[in-house]
Amino acid sequence: MATPTSIYEQEHEDFRQMVRTFLEKEVAPYHDQWEKDGHVDREVWRKAGATGLLAFDVEEQYGGLGLKDFRYNAVVTEEISKVGASGLGFPLHTDIIVPYISELGTEEQKQRWLPGLVAGEIISAIAMTEPGAGSDLQGIRTTAVDKGDHYVLNGSKTFISNGIMSDLVIVVARTDADAGHMGFSLLVVERGMEGFERGRNLDKVGMKAQDTGELFFDNVIVPKENLLGEEGHGFIYLMQNLPQERISIGVIAVAACEHVLNLCLDYAKQREAFGKPIGKFQHNRFLLAEMATEVYIARTFINDCILKLNAGEADTALASMAKWWTTELQTKLVDRGVQLHGGYGYMLEYPIAKAFIDSRIQTIYGGTTEIQKEIIGRSLGI
Repeated sequence: MATPTSIYEQEHEDFRQMVRTFLEKEVAPYHDQWEKDGHVDREVWRKAGATGLLAFDVEEQYGGLGLKDFRYNAVVTEEISKVGASGLGFPLHTDIIVPYISELGTEEQKQRWLPGLVAGEIISAIAMTEPGAGSDLQGIRTTAVDKGDHYVLNGSKTFISNGIMSDLVIVVARTDADAGHMGFSLLVVERGMEGFERGRNLDKVGMKAQDTGELFFDNVIVPKENLLGEEGHGFIYLMQNLPQERISIGVIAVAACEHVLNLCLDYAKQREAFGKPIGKFQHNRFLLAEMATEVYIARTFINDCILKLNAGEADTALASMAKWWTTELQTKLVDRGVQLHGGYGYMLEYPIAKAFIDSRIQTIYGGTTEIQKEIIGRSLGI
């Protein structure tokens, strides 16, 4: 089967083998139990940190490897996706949250937090979504009132990935009710702060091993030393980091599409009906031909996005294109994969069923498909 031109060099493939070995040894044997527990074992974070799989783009002086090449990030994401280890919040941690600390943090903040984030001793989360404000960040009601040397934080967040296990949470809060989009700031809330409480570990359709929680802030005293970046610039910082977040989600989607295609090919060759493998029937052969073509296109597209991100050329519109198109393709292909598997596709012991339930969130988090199309449409001047 034809494969797109690879963007990876030998050092990336060596790194990929290290990731693959880690997942085979430290994740695959335990993931089913983590699904039942509703969260992964905290020790897997520490082991990942010790292996160099977390926040490896952080500068060496703070414990990282200084690998500022998003192809390494993509390798981790791809390998996690291919083994269905949806409980691991590593890409969220490395691709989305830690860069806020690296790029916006003061020297004191970097020294305080980055070594633990790299080592897996500190698990991170970002808290944007609220019960009454999903994609509409302007609707955020969580407030942080300036009290001189600290803020008093009040409000709640929901659907927060890594929310239960996190030790460090970047909270988007309104610091000026009259400043519009310039009224938001990023505050770092740490485990143990008085008034910071976690609700239930939410019972999701899929991604059962990935803890997703509710967070509550009741007069939490957040010292000014925990303000990330400048006050009032929170919305701008979020917009600046969204392209990497959305391309990261696209990488998950494309790797999942490749995984689904391989599952379907294997099944079509082995499963027999009416005396021959089901892949010999024209309908199934055409179905697989369509899937292979779409996966090829998706891989070519996301590879281009990764290279543009590395070169600083990935704008918001391109990231939105990548996010909506690859995730919608993922949900389409996995649905067809379930149909191809017939009754077995509905059984959770078959990987295609887990891929089906894990995929559904992809078109929602990180900004829904509809939001992505709105962003793209505005970029076209319409």
